[in-house]
Amino acid sequence: MSTGDDGELRSRVRQFLAEHPPERTERLEFLRARFDAGLAWVHFPAGLGGLDLPREQQQVVEEEFAAADAPDNNPRLNTIGLGMAAPTILGFGDDEQRRRFLRPLWTGEEIWCQLFSEPGAGSDLAALSTRAVRDGDEWVLDGQKVWTSLAHRASWAILVARSDPEQPKHKGLTYFICDMTAPGVDVRPLRQITGEAEFNEVFLNEVRIPDSRRLGEVGQGWQVAMGTLMNERVAIGGSNTEREGGMIGPVADTWRTEPQLRTPAAHDRLLQLWVDAEATRLTGDRLRQQLAAGTPGPEGSAVKLSFARLNQEISGFELELLGEQGLSYDDWTFRRPEHTDFTARDAGYRFLRAKGNSIEGGTSEILRNVIAERVLGLPQEQRTDKQAPWKELPR
Repeated sequence: MSTGDDGELRSRVRQFLAEHPPERTERLEFLRARFDAGLAWVHFPAGLGGLDLPREQQQVVEEEFAAADAPDNNPRLNTIGLGMAAPTILGFGDDEQRRRFLRPLWTGEEIWCQLFSEPGAGSDLAALSTRAVRDGDEWVLDGQKVWTSLAHRASWAILVARSDPEQPKHKGLTYFICDMTAPGVDVRPLRQITGEAEFNEVFLNEVRIPDSRRLGEVGQGWQVAMGTLMNERVAIGGSNTEREGGMIGPVADTWRTEPQLRTPAAHDRLLQLWVDAEATRLTGDRLRQQLAAGTPGPEGSAVKLSFARLNQEISGFELELLGEQGLSYDDWTFRRPEHTDFTARDAGYRFLRAKGNSIEGGTSEILRNVIAERVLGLPQEQRTDKQAPWKELPR
């Protein structure tokens, strides 16, 4: 198929739909067939869910499937797998790993989580202390991970561990795929300010991982992790959003339906937030277009930074606008939500949950450093720990 030929791609999708009518095809069978036809990620290689086409042509595929009311893979339930694990496996995995993991990941048969952050290594990921010791054809892992979304539902995890404490902290890391059902993996809930437990802490006690589930070379964990995190920041801050999508939508609806809340000062503030939200949305669209021919770069950090700031400012303004109504919160019940939903909950939930936006996916402070050093080209901060062996660093 020639690149840039929307008509030919649309014909291909319509032929697929004729051969697999959505209303008469079992959902999982439909999704597996769609992957095998190269209509999952069209920019992925043929045989791995794609057709070797430009990334932007994915929109053509999605339009055709949406028009046919075809089932999707419910991406909100496997955000880490789709947005982070899949591009990492494609970029650093071998042929066997790609064939084994990409198809059930895309269809949603296997959910993924991310075992990166630790109690002593959140913003400074390279300081992590989870150990990976080689034992023949296996690695034995011991340590603790934290803030792990979906760990209670996940089949697999992408994981970074320290394989060589003699090396400086950025060089002694190795990246693995971890079976979340393996002996020694202990998942415990972390209750958040909202009363829910989206996140978990995960304890690893002599967990054995075959060397065949290592991604990248031994000691290359930092480089592989950076590829993952760049994709994460684009996934969080640069998702495809319609005008007045996200947090600004409920506030705009309240303004239109409850005129008694309006004041001149609130009007000016809402307009400024609306413009900021629209500018961030369009910047995210432009970023996705730039990604069509390559992989994410540090520019995604700017979109994610703006996303976090806006969510917190908008949710704070919403509480001020609503007054006493904004102080209510409908559900403090401890539960395990399937995904974060900012638009279907009340203002109290949005205000509390938005506090995490400046932490998850890279803290806003770290992202400012990334932007300063890697986008603007400003001098790096002075660091005294980059060349010293990790085992000699104070902890």
